[in-house]
Amino acid sequence: MNRLFLICVTLTGLGCAGFAGAQTTAKGIKGVVGEATPVELVKEGFKATEGPLPQPDGGLLFTDTQSNQIVRIAPDGNILAWFENSGGANALTRTPAGDIVATLVGDKVIAVMKPGSPPRALVNGYMGTRFNRPNDLVASRRGDIYFTDTAAVGATGATLPAALYQITETGELLRVTTDIAVPNGVALSPDDDTLYVANTSGEYLIAFNLDRKGRVGKRRDFAQLATPPPQNGAAPASGADGIAVDEDGRVYVATTLGVQVLSAKGKPLGIIELPKAPQNLAFAGPNRAALYVVGRGSVFRIATLTHGPQREGK
Repeated sequence: MNRLFLICVTLTGLGCAGFAGAQTTAKGIKGVVGEATPVELVKEGFKATEGPLPQPDGGLLFTDTQSNQIVRIAPDGNILAWFENSGGANALTRTPAGDIVATLVGDKVIAVMKPGSPPRALVNGYMGTRFNRPNDLVASRRGDIYFTDTAAVGATGATLPAALYQITETGELLRVTTDIAVPNGVALSPDDDTLYVANTSGEYLIAFNLDRKGRVGKRRDFAQLATPPPQNGAAPASGADGIAVDEDGRVYVATTLGVQVLSAKGKPLGIIELPKAPQNLAFAGPNRAALYVVGRGSVFRIATLTHGPQREGK
């Protein structure tokens, strides 16, 4: 069902803009989203939206990487710059201590972000060599931070292989693996015993078991994602980017075809299509009862039948 609609969000410091166009609605997925639920445009016109992170008050933070900003959507809908000159902040997470931690693709560091203070670097490289492009990250209830550092296949000038890393709760940096071609989004199961990692150039979502101390164990292919038809004989690739989970353990993956929804056991449940290809996503808002999806300069919101996990991170 398509209808013309107009959305104008009251903004503070970022202006006010309307949008007119054909409204997209989601196909129903049992327990996830009702049939013909509107895919609501919250705001467009940013340069590069990424890194959505729910706030305890029901608000949302996200990044506009190319504008060097972290942006906040308040519970009342006001949108304002939360952090300027962010060092190219891309992904966001929150630690059990309440610190906002970001991957800074410009500065090539993992850093704590606090308005009024410059970014405080936690790590900036591995064994004396700077990271390539810190991409996504997630913090556990224990205080461990897992993040990806991406070096595109065939890229020149990469000083480290693309890798998955862990910053332990004591601050030790561990390189977990370098055998994921293009590691991208990361997320944790609701009980923090499984770490999910997206491989943008592959067709499988990867999972790792975590022990009680947060150490990364056995790797497995968690689910095969739907992929568009390969071009020019290339291998199938889902374009998997950001990942989110809900309170029941379902996994949501931003891909070229839309948000692919998987059961807690990896069974495909359906795809939520959007007007633009999604890049990252998170449950946020009151009771985390809406799925916020960002990408290509836009922010979308979808009311859901489920909720995000009630924890500091996403």
